[in-house]
Formats: sequence, C-alpha cells, structure tokens
Amino acid sequence: MTPVSRAARLLPVLDWGRRYDRATLAQDLVAAAVVTIMLVPQSLAYALIAGMPPEAGIYASIVPILLYALFGTSRSLAVGPVAVVSLLTASAVGEVAAQGTAGYATAALTLAALSGAMLLAMGLLRMGALADLLSHPVIAGFVTASAVLIAAGQMGHLLGIGGGGHALPDILASLASGLERANGPTLLLGGTATAFLWWVRGGLAPLLVRAGLRPAAAALLARTGPVLAVAATTLAAWGLDLPARGVAVVGDVPRGLPPFTLPSAAPDLVAALLLPAALIALIGFVESVSVARTLAAKRGERIDPDQELIGLGAANLGASLSGGFPVTGGFARSVVNHDAGAATPAAGAFTALALAGAGMTLTPLLFFLPKATLAATIVVAVLSLIDLSVLRRTWAYAKGDFAAVAATIAATLMLGVEIGVATGVALSLALLLARTARPHVAEVGRVPGTEHFRNVLRRAVETDPRVLTLRVDESLTFANARMLEDLVLARMAERPGLRDVVLMLSAVNAIDFSALETLEALNRRVAEAGLRLHLSEVKGPVMDRLRRGHLLRDLSGGVFLSQHDAARTLSAPEPPTLRRA
Repeated sequence: MTPVSRAARLLPVLDWGRRYDRATLAQDLVAAAVVTIMLVPQSLAYALIAGMPPEAGIYASIVPILLYALFGTSRSLAVGPVAVVSLLTASAVGEVAAQGTAGYATAALTLAALSGAMLLAMGLLRMGALADLLSHPVIAGFVTASAVLIAAGQMGHLLGIGGGGHALPDILASLASGLERANGPTLLLGGTATAFLWWVRGGLAPLLVRAGLRPAAAALLARTGPVLAVAATTLAAWGLDLPARGVAVVGDVPRGLPPFTLPSAAPDLVAALLLPAALIALIGFVESVSVARTLAAKRGERIDPDQELIGLGAANLGASLSGGFPVTGGFARSVVNHDAGAATPAAGAFTALALAGAGMTLTPLLFFLPKATLAATIVVAVLSLIDLSVLRRTWAYAKGDFAAVAATIAATLMLGVEIGVATGVALSLALLLARTARPHVAEVGRVPGTEHFRNVLRRAVETDPRVLTLRVDESLTFANARMLEDLVLARMAERPGLRDVVLMLSAVNAIDFSALETLEALNRRVAEAGLRLHLSEVKGPVMDRLRRGHLLRDLSGGVFLSQHDAARTLSAPEPPTLRRA
C-alpha cells in the first residue's frame, strides 16, 4: 500500500475530495439545507433528553459532524445527538452530578471524551467486527425498551409537572404523584403538538402529493413538520404570554459558536464513567454502522467498520471539546440526508456550517419555545423505534432468542438503560457461547447413486456398519471440543463392530489450540480401542494449522480430500494401509 493510499484510508476525504465537482456540490448543499431545518428542533429536543441545556444539542451537532466528514466512510450518515445515546448519557451522568449544574455538563463532556477515546482506539486496532457481536433481536429489544422509557420520561414536560427516574416504575410513580399539579395550557399545547406531529408523519405527504407535488419532494417537506410545530407554538407562547400561565419555555439560549471546553481528568469521575462510556461506545457504534450499511447498500456502496470507529471516535472527542455530549449516527436524519441527495460526507460539513450560522443568529427566537413542544417532538420520534413484533417473531423462530429479547426489554424497563444494555450484551454473548458449545454434529451416509453425504436422520442413505462418519458443523474451540470427544466415544461404545471413525470437517473454519489438544487425546483413545481416526474435507487454513502440531503425525488413520474418497477406501474388505498426510 502506497503512502497516498494509506493516508486516504485514514482520511477518506482525500479519496472522494479529489473527484468533487460542481454537480456534487449542488447535491450536497440541497441535502444540507433540508437536514439543517430538521436538526435545529431535533438537537434541542435530544439535549432535553440528555439533561443538557438546549444549546448543547446544537453544539453537539457542529464539530462532530465536521470531524466525521473528514474521517467517516458513509456518504449519507448524519452524526449528532440521538435519542438512545442521549438517554444513556442522562442515566450515566445523573449518577455522578445533579442536572443543571456545572458538574453535570463537565461529566457529559468527560463521558463523550471517554467514549470517543474508546472508539478511536478500537478503530486503530481494527476491531470493527464488534458491530456483529450484538444480536439484532437483542438490539431491537433494547431500543424498544429505551423508546418506551424516553416517551414516558417526556410525559412530565407534556403535563407541565416535574418528573424523574431512570426506570419505568420510578418514572410512573413520579408522574402519578404530580398529576394533581398538571398545567392545563401546557397539556393543551403539548397534546396539540403531539397530534399534529403524529399526523404529519403519515398524513402530510399524501396531502402534498394530491396537491401536485412529486412523492419524493412531498416526503422531504413532510419531514419539516417539527419546524412548523416549533414556529407555531413559539408564536403562541409569545402572543398569549403562556409563560405567565405556567407553560415552561426554553428561555435564553446563548448566541454564538460552540465554546472550547475540556473534559475532566479527575480519577474518581473517570472511574465512575468508564463502564457507561464503554456501553455508549458499543451501542452508538452498532446503531451507526447499522444505519450506514443500510443506506450504503441502497447505492451499491460499502463502508469500512474499522474506519467508522475512527470517524465516530473523532466525532465524540470533538463533542467533548465543544460543549457537547456523546453522539453517533442517527437513523432519521441520515435517511433524510440520503433522500435529499447527499452525495458525499461534505453534505454533513455544510450542515454543520449552517447550524453554526443558526446558533449565531436564530437562538434568540427560541426564547418562547415551549418545552412541551420539544417533548412532543421526542415522543413522536421515538414511537417509531418501538418494535414489539420482535417478541412474536423470535418466539416463532427460536425460543432462546425470545428469552434474550424479553429479558433485555424487562431489564431496561425495570432497572434502567445501563443494566438493560449490559443485560443485552451478556445475553448476546451467552447465546453465542451456548450455540458454539453445543455444535450440530450429524452422522452421515452416502445418498444412493451419488457422491454426496447427508444426515442419516433426514435422508435415506447408505452406511457401512464398520465406519462411523460424523460431520462437524461448527468450528472447534475450547468451548465445544470436549463435547465432540464425548460424543465420539459414546457412539463408539454403541457400535461393537466398528473399525474406523471419520470426522468430516467441511464446515470447520478454525480449530483452536485447546480443540487441537482434545483431538490429539481423542486420537489416542480411539487407537487404544483398536480403531482408527480419520479426517476428511479439511479446509486449507485449518490444515495449515494442524501441520504445526502433532495430530497429523500421530493420527491413527488418514486424511482424505473428500468424504467420497474416505468412504470408498474404508469400505474395502481389508483395512488399507494409509499414507500419512
């Protein structure tokens, strides 16, 4: 790899930037304009979830987007605050500082810095495969439960009462205790905004199409519904003096560019935030890569998960240095960015510049923005994340997956998001280990008239009573090799006329050292019983590994290129003399 290609791999902008032209610029500017309109209310709303001041949502959407544009590989991904990561932030930071204090903001910066450093380190170590460690059903369960928690947590703002708690029982108890203090104007305003935004999601686009707009343009305009809600309710709050009637508004939002901030290096704070930062890094990365892969597939493009780690790590470090909080790639804004025609990550950079302009000029207009409107925006946005059908689908397909999803949802709702995500991670790994520890091993025989071998329990096949052939359908590791040894010895005990045992390894992609030692011990046990152990259809990389040990040299039988060769040779009346591999 040349120095130029290495640099382009670390900085993808050096690749797509060389081909940037006027037509691409026009596409990116249009996409940036559409996404900026959507991001202003969305950023304020997600700051509310994170427990941060409103302007922090805008700050977290400027520098991180610029840095991702330099280091990221997705041409459509829009980085910034998202609902689930904002909820995780509030849960983690709320344990170490009181909301509204300087210590809370510092802890959020530190959380973003720790998360960013972890993502960057994983990217440099090329650990992008981590995106595949969490099973999709478990992630769907966690996101569903988180969406319920977020929606429930915003009910207090819609009712005009205080609310609190990180788990559903606490939130519901807090709401119940404050119902008698509900503010009528706030409830009317918030309920109207929620109903309008809900209708906009499904009703505005068809209305615009009937009015003569093209479907694509109608869909994009429909996504500006939150801006209309913000404008209308802000004017109503100002014109009707709703703050005097108890309606909570955003208040003074500082005008200007993101400030330069530094995360804390206090050992106690860092230690308290390490685990939450790791969970945020993992969940944020999985969510972001899932979105990026989906959008890239629509254009026949590909992303580099390792480089995505670097891009997201840089974005989070940028957030920690510019008054923000943890960020990742958001589904809704990325889809809008994609649909609006974003051709390169430069669209994100233009969005950041537009948001910076909005932060310098438009924030005074947000003084009378009701918090109930932001809560309505959040509730309508997260309701689309709730997918209870995953319970039905996993129950029908695999009870183990259902149990994992149900446990993740229950833990998240009843105990909070941190325990919920930890439960999801643990269950994903437990399911993987359980399936690996009990691999499918089938006795096989020849399909009559062919050279194919299939499971004796599923097909009518030909077998030789003197030869036991077992097909191993999983790589052999420390977790499952002992089970295979026990299975072989048990089958040998059931077959008194047995002469040869064949392990068909066509599905085995790897054999670790523990499994190698187990195979060596099995070879000795088979030889001591007066039988021979053979291998067939061993893949090249596996054979390369086996040649580094003693198994092939000491093997009591032989190694066959195909199972057909093994069956033909071992079915001879007299046991043949086999050449060592």
